[in-house]
Amino acid sequence: MSSLITGKVLRSTGSWYRVLSEKGELIECKLKGRFRMKGIRATNPIAVGDIVDFNVLPEAGQGVIEHIHDRKNYIIRKATKLSKATHIIAANIDQLIVIASIVKPRTSTGFVDRVLTTAEAYHIPSVIVFNKCDLLSDKHMELLEYYKFSYQQAGYQFLVTSVPQDKNLDSFKTVLENKTSLIAGHSGVGKSAMINAIDPTLNLKVGRISDYHKKGKHTTTFAEMFSLSFGGFIVDTPGIKEFGLVEFDKSELGQRFPEFRSRMHKCRFNNCLHIDEPGCAVLEDLEKGKISPFRYENYLNMLSGLDS
Repeated sequence: MSSLITGKVLRSTGSWYRVLSEKGELIECKLKGRFRMKGIRATNPIAVGDIVDFNVLPEAGQGVIEHIHDRKNYIIRKATKLSKATHIIAANIDQLIVIASIVKPRTSTGFVDRVLTTAEAYHIPSVIVFNKCDLLSDKHMELLEYYKFSYQQAGYQFLVTSVPQDKNLDSFKTVLENKTSLIAGHSGVGKSAMINAIDPTLNLKVGRISDYHKKGKHTTTFAEMFSLSFGGFIVDTPGIKEFGLVEFDKSELGQRFPEFRSRMHKCRFNNCLHIDEPGCAVLEDLEKGKISPFRYENYLNMLSGLDS
């Protein structure tokens, strides 16, 4: 029996897995038998980003995955139709990059904050990138500066970029270099254009990254990982709208907002939900302008959608 080869899963279609070996070879693999991951009820036993050991069948030129390495982390969403089951979007992630825009299209801070809280729940650091700043009016620029101040105040790294103006693309490249990054954002915010600008070897079609399913057309969504020529990987995340707030409860949500988490120990009550309780340190600093009103509003919206 040939010795096992170790590799990283770049693509999953449910039955076939594209694996990048440590030697840089791409092998199409199937899974041996039936795998059940301990502790996770998931629709997919193997996810993009998983490290696996596999055998190659010389006569077929295909691989058979024999073993899955322990994950450093993973990020999940609810599986469609199966409310109690989950779908693992990706594993072994170093950071999550939220790419947003103020116009064409407008990204709501509610969307951004849902993504950030999900990443916080899985202990994955996040970076916020607002792209297309070349399209902004003076009024829009004021709003962008307000967002930048608010998110930096909360403790997040915040980048403002433009592909036509080549603005901060070098900083964006530095953020991605030698890391495995989950890329999240609505269709049209310029993800493909940004990636192509810093790594032309990928030559991604515009709309290739997270081209969300069209209304009325059922499409199955799978994550995919791309290798960067300057070191590192990016993971595309179709289905981003469905993921978020899996297995959250109301008492935990505040911990997923860094600016709340750093103040919660000062609240009078241990189970403070930061709504109207007396002696709430979060509400006190909200009044003083030390916590952004829109972040707090998004927190309340998320809270109202959770089970107690």
